[in-house]
Amino acid sequence: MSKQTENNFASRAFHKRLALKTTVQFIAVIVLFEVAYILLNLLFLIIMGATSLDQTEAFQAFKPFLIPIMVIVSIAGCGYISYRFMLRPLEHLDEVAEAAQKLAHPTDAPIILSGNLKNIEDDLNRVREQTLQSLKSAQIADQHKDDMLVYLAHDLKTPLTSVLGYLKLIEDEQEIAPELVHKYSGIARTKAQRLEELINEFFEITRFRTHKLSLEPVQTHLSRMLMQITYEFNPILAEKGLEWDLQIAEDIEIVCDADKLERAIDNLIRNAVNYSYPNTKIFISLTQTSDGIRICVQNKGHTIPPEKLERIFEQFYRLDASRSSDTGGAGLGLAIAKEIVELHHGTIAAYSENDNVQFIIQLPVDSQKIVRS
Repeated sequence: MSKQTENNFASRAFHKRLALKTTVQFIAVIVLFEVAYILLNLLFLIIMGATSLDQTEAFQAFKPFLIPIMVIVSIAGCGYISYRFMLRPLEHLDEVAEAAQKLAHPTDAPIILSGNLKNIEDDLNRVREQTLQSLKSAQIADQHKDDMLVYLAHDLKTPLTSVLGYLKLIEDEQEIAPELVHKYSGIARTKAQRLEELINEFFEITRFRTHKLSLEPVQTHLSRMLMQITYEFNPILAEKGLEWDLQIAEDIEIVCDADKLERAIDNLIRNAVNYSYPNTKIFISLTQTSDGIRICVQNKGHTIPPEKLERIFEQFYRLDASRSSDTGGAGLGLAIAKEIVELHHGTIAAYSENDNVQFIIQLPVDSQKIVRS
């Protein structure tokens, strides 16, 4: 049974109880009027010792006052009954109003109401929890914006400072040797290229976040794509003393946005290269499972603590906060990879233990789902 249905049943039950109380109240007034009349008759019979009220002169003298007295007694009784019947709902209303005021400044302490207000208590606590979650999300978003500004200033300033520094050296030296000009300009160009890469990363993650990206799916030979990507990394691996351990199944094809998926896999490999121990192997596998396509990228590196592993796909998050922008990315590569995989209705997860770091991408077996979406 859905929560909405439960609330409807609770509301109808409350209305039935209110209608029943109102009906009982009217019946009580009528009964009270009759009882008052009978009691007054009996009172006169007892006092006068008569068998009939008509035989007593006192009753005849008192009779004109009987109806007003009965009305007064009935009104008093009705007022008392109404007070008893209406007091509790009004108390409940005050209780709910006081609890609702707490939602303006919610705390972790749960809202507690009377037992017969359990449904309202649950609803108020649900609103309280949602409000707390919204406030927490807003604080996290603000923190991310602050982090973005800090990282942006740091990451862009470092290569820019180098570019300006080496260009100034060339400018200030009047008789600089051609070899030094070539060296300094080469370093400046390398730093400028790094600056361009960082700017492109910032623009790309902004584009992912601020626009609803649409995929351009095509039939893609995934096995061939992975082989091509790994081949292009051979010079970088040789420079760092790394090797491949490839277990890529042949002839696996899926419908995907080839450019975006290639970017996601490229980012995972770059991350593995940056954080691998020297002279180790990077393992990459591609397999077809019963429920989809599985891509694994694994490297030998420092074990990532669980608290950091939970945040590894966050924007601008770096495992090593002291890592300079020359040796690592802007902290966007894994965030971009996650965005791309989820656009393909897939999942990406990270695992780390015993000096192994592993990323696993799962893509749906129903590749046509991407086309339909």
